[in-house]
Amino acid sequence: MNTPTMNPHHPVVIVGAGLGGLTLARVLHVNGIESAVFDLEAGRHARTQGGMLDIHAENGQVALRAAGLLDAFRALVHPGGEATRVLDKHVAVHWDASDDGEGDRPEVDRGQLRDLLLDSLPEGTVRWGRKATGVRPLGAGRHEVTFDDGTAVTTDLLVGADGAWSRVRPLLSDAKPVYSGISFVEADLHDADTRHPEEAAVVGSGMLFALADGKGFLAHRETDGSLHVYTALTAAEDWLDTIDFDDADRSKAGVLALFDGWDEKLTSLVANADGLLTPRRINVLPVGHRWNRVPGVTLLGDAAHVMSPFAGEGANLAMLDGAELGQAVAAHPGDLDKALTVYEEALFPRSAEKAAESAAGLEMCFGEEPIARLLDLFADAPAETGTQADTD
Repeated sequence: MNTPTMNPHHPVVIVGAGLGGLTLARVLHVNGIESAVFDLEAGRHARTQGGMLDIHAENGQVALRAAGLLDAFRALVHPGGEATRVLDKHVAVHWDASDDGEGDRPEVDRGQLRDLLLDSLPEGTVRWGRKATGVRPLGAGRHEVTFDDGTAVTTDLLVGADGAWSRVRPLLSDAKPVYSGISFVEADLHDADTRHPEEAAVVGSGMLFALADGKGFLAHRETDGSLHVYTALTAAEDWLDTIDFDDADRSKAGVLALFDGWDEKLTSLVANADGLLTPRRINVLPVGHRWNRVPGVTLLGDAAHVMSPFAGEGANLAMLDGAELGQAVAAHPGDLDKALTVYEEALFPRSAEKAAESAAGLEMCFGEEPIARLLDLFADAPAETGTQADTD
């Protein structure tokens, strides 16, 4: 007679191995608490991890300190990465600030930061190739998570760190992301100083903003010498669907058709890009998104407060969320409801404030007189130059 197989049980299950989920797992680990992280990717190297991030002293660096990784993070910082240039569409320079090394928002490669967090966890903490397909409450604060391979686990604490389209969020909230009105098309130029010297000169050593007419080019230099470019457009939600992104030449032509009259030194950031372009819609949750306390489950990062990237806060907030949640769980052993209440009472106002800043940053960059407004912002906050539209 066969006996039923019980699903594995983990005290803490984290769905999503992004920066926020990994920070939570690390902070729990340094406090002696086991967790299991499940991610849909086949492995840590399954895909590239995007470009540069500016890690802020008031949140991202606080999280790294709680994780015991601040010194290791500093070894990854990109010298010169906080430099900022602002151009108009005719490449006239309106702002050109170098990185003097005194800023409090140093730049780091997202992939290197993720590797730092992954390497800080015990072997086997992250279970790769496990796409969550369903979650359900079991009572008494416990939950079950099922995966696309037919397996399932149970947990005392379920954390949705699974991004904008979170599978966990419906346990707490009916909110869904909506299109912000801005679409990105991402491009890379490799070995820029040698292979793309003119484009490298336009971007400079850090971040470039070139904005006009509800569109523009945002670009930054990466630690490997490449340039990562975000072509940003005010566009209908279905505009990206009209472009064939499987054909490099046709997609470049389709994007650049909207930049008639822009200087070739800027349009060449797309025209001369290496490989295929990558489309990305910018979606957001409502500013002030929150939920009523539900036993045994919570959210962090984009699952809780996805916002536009125009305050440079996405990764920083996700990491701080993870750190504060881990600290709250450690501070209230045996009382998860108290831990989650403490965590969420800080999470909600913090994320509402940053989401409002992000919405204002989007309007600034794609509304009237974007360059003048950027210059006013930079002049009022010189220590934060280059961070307001960083693409986290």
